[in-house]
Amino acid sequence: MAETTAFPDSVDQRALDESVTFTSELIRIDTTNRGDGECRERPAAEYVAERLADAGLEPTLLERTPGRTNVVARIPGTDPSADALLVHGHLDVVPAEAADWTVHPFSGEVRDGVVWGRGAIDMKNMDAMVLAVVRAWARTGVRPRRDIVIAYTADEEASADDGSGFLADRHAALFEGCTEGISESGAFTFHAGPDMPLYPIAAGERGTAWLKLTAHGKAGHGSKVNRNNAVSALAAAVARIGEHTWPVRLTPTVRAALTEIAALHGISPDLDAPGFDVDGLLDKLGPAADLVRPTVRNSSNPTMLEAGYKVNVIPGHATAFVDGRMLPGAEDEFHTTLDRLTGPHVDWEFHHREVPLQAPVDSPTFAKLRAAIERFDPDGHVVPYCMSGGTDAKQFSRLGITGYGFSPLKLPVGFDYQALFHGVDERVPVEALHFGVRVLDHYLRTA
Repeated sequence: MAETTAFPDSVDQRALDESVTFTSELIRIDTTNRGDGECRERPAAEYVAERLADAGLEPTLLERTPGRTNVVARIPGTDPSADALLVHGHLDVVPAEAADWTVHPFSGEVRDGVVWGRGAIDMKNMDAMVLAVVRAWARTGVRPRRDIVIAYTADEEASADDGSGFLADRHAALFEGCTEGISESGAFTFHAGPDMPLYPIAAGERGTAWLKLTAHGKAGHGSKVNRNNAVSALAAAVARIGEHTWPVRLTPTVRAALTEIAALHGISPDLDAPGFDVDGLLDKLGPAADLVRPTVRNSSNPTMLEAGYKVNVIPGHATAFVDGRMLPGAEDEFHTTLDRLTGPHVDWEFHHREVPLQAPVDSPTFAKLRAAIERFDPDGHVVPYCMSGGTDAKQFSRLGITGYGFSPLKLPVGFDYQALFHGVDERVPVEALHFGVRVLDHYLRTA
């Protein structure tokens, strides 16, 4: 790419159009990840690699497992002394049942100014917007200040073992110099009330703690008394876990979120006051409380049960699975509490575990992310928040990369972004994509 000193406020119309086309075409490439290893991201990876190559980049395709393809490319910046920035998005999507949808989930149909299909929000929209920005830079000769590493990953919707985990563990050199990264689940419009559009930027994630519980007992006939019944022991443990109320633990990110959102409601809470009632405060914050409520505590939700093979046979063992999430700094408490809740007759282990994350909200990076949103929506209020779930930022944190959730979309009133995330009739407005391209272009050039 040739260098230029011209930095226009917005990208060209072709880039806006391409963001829509690329979103639609990526949706049509079915990359459903059911967690069984059968997903094949390679067609989508080849699609993005071809368009990166058209922009003068040299994308590298990498696989741990055949067909589970990742793409990495680097854009040189104008300041060789600056730290590099990682921009990453995953290519896989969660399953979708076509019979439940208004349109086919892999049609990529553009109707009435909206792009429909699985991945429209999570997260082929971001994948497409980044492609559109990079190609616009190639046409106009723009170069960013710092090196930008672009990564399109496999397997985010499952373990990430074939995606960001594989890249972080086996190809760290491709991310040399990267100190920060941006990706999904942030900078979308959240309408918290009349004239209160929020743009929550993720500056933290709860850790993943998927658990397997196992109870061992004495097998026998279902007609006879059995005080060593594995199913009974497991059911009791699962009930205790499901009914448990975790104590409040306010991380720095959540404290900042509460403080800023409360201020917009004219409230100045003392979060350190004795007996501070976080639930009482949340009740005063209207819809905006939904951004914070899932992240003031650890959580543990039973999700699967497996036992037995015949109604009149008491099985010798029973298993259950629990979706647990841990706040930064609360991992030891989580472990100790599970030991107590499961009791002496049920064993538990981590079926899948990833670390919780925190990113500073008083950093120059967060300030630039905030400024990029406010530049294109001066009426918007940027606030930090912590994700209740997780992203590939967990795996990239192994490389010392601090992650922020920043996938900008300006959404109309009544558009429930969070309900469409993994939901039925997932879709994204065309104008939201155009907004995202403009914001990403500005931020990435000046980061």
